[in-house]
Amino acid sequence: MTFFNQMIADLNTFLYSYILIILLVGTGIYFTVRTKFVQIRMFPEAIRVLTEKKSDSAGVSSFQALMISTASRVGTGNIAGVATALAAGGAGAIFWMWLLAVIGSASAFIESTLAQIYKVKGEKEFRGGPAYYIQYALGKRWLGIVFSVLLIACFSFGFNALQAFNVSSAIEYYIGPEYSQTCIPAVIGAVLAICTALVIFGGVHRIGIITSGLVPVMAVLYILLGIYITAMNIQDLPAIFSLIFTEAFDIQSIAGGFAGSCVMLGIKRGLFSNEAGMGSAPNAGAAADVSHPAKQGFVQMLSVFIDTILICTTTAMMLLNYGVIDPELTGMPFVQQAIKAEVGELGIHFITISIFLFAFSSLVGNYCYAESNLKFIKDDKNLLTVFRIICVLIIFWGAQASFDTVWNLADVLMGFMAIVNIIAILLLSGVGVRTLNDYVQQKAEGKDPRFSPGKLGIKNTRCWKD
Repeated sequence: MTFFNQMIADLNTFLYSYILIILLVGTGIYFTVRTKFVQIRMFPEAIRVLTEKKSDSAGVSSFQALMISTASRVGTGNIAGVATALAAGGAGAIFWMWLLAVIGSASAFIESTLAQIYKVKGEKEFRGGPAYYIQYALGKRWLGIVFSVLLIACFSFGFNALQAFNVSSAIEYYIGPEYSQTCIPAVIGAVLAICTALVIFGGVHRIGIITSGLVPVMAVLYILLGIYITAMNIQDLPAIFSLIFTEAFDIQSIAGGFAGSCVMLGIKRGLFSNEAGMGSAPNAGAAADVSHPAKQGFVQMLSVFIDTILICTTTAMMLLNYGVIDPELTGMPFVQQAIKAEVGELGIHFITISIFLFAFSSLVGNYCYAESNLKFIKDDKNLLTVFRIICVLIIFWGAQASFDTVWNLADVLMGFMAIVNIIAILLLSGVGVRTLNDYVQQKAEGKDPRFSPGKLGIKNTRCWKD
């Protein structure tokens, strides 16, 4: 296991230091320019689209699709992930998380719009995502299968194991240093596995219903706690922002250790948190029933804002108000100590409950993505049942895994997914931009935009007719 851990860690460093930083930032800037800053100029429209109702019983509403994708995005990465970035990379990592979210929102728009264009209709729901637009738009089913395998491995083995681990680590506070030697991690894993199994065997509709109710409530409560802590320390706010920007542009520190710098950690944790350009959220976006693909692109763009600008910033403010950044204190223990310092033991209990709810919503949201991609490879009920059982077992294992193994495995799998998806959306950028321009033109004419693929020269769509 020591050799395996080191190999994954080295691959992790190589991917993010030499490949993904260029792809993620470059692609985000490219789409920001090509869409004329869609993430800013169409932000009000994104909020308006959320109120629209679905018209087909096979789909979910835009709001439910947003909650499914946000449930996956807004997970323990927004809490433990931010704490990890701060502990290892310093306050400057927060700036780079913000920047990745802003420019990445344009990538999120393109990938989710493409997912809507090339979605397919199953027995009870719409399905789509990178695997589908790779096959139908690029004609490369083999590459679509490669992406699906990567996503299934990333979300089922990486992310869900990580969510379970972070829940388990939150309980360590109550048990003490001997926690890992007890049976408690196994019990936590069993509880999470059983709760998840009860939901995932109910299908995407149950997932949509649960996450659309659970995610907004827990996110609002968490943000309110952050606002309270910030307000109680309002005099420190200028110094906190000064620290973030000063460390973000500390060239000497960055150049001296780029792989572990605030830039790299901000990008890694930012990608893990908001998933913009990674190819995961389009799987939820494709499930929505809308009159024009761009509408769901706007909605998924909004999800990135909720995730990073709101939730991650809330965590960052809590931790920076605490004022203690110790590389030995990371992940959930760091968050717990910061909250305890501000609101006492009650804060510890609130965070423990929050992390369980965040993780649970992420577990079912992640499964939703994996199921869609499994059906892309082979839509078989027996295979699906076996897969669900494996997913449940992985959650049980994750609660008892080691910190470094789980984080590094999730980062590497996420990196490979992002590479495949970014190549695909760059090749299909013209389709996404034409769709956006068509939407804007119809809005300017006072219409409720309706999508006609033939009019735009878009072929091989399965659910859209001229």
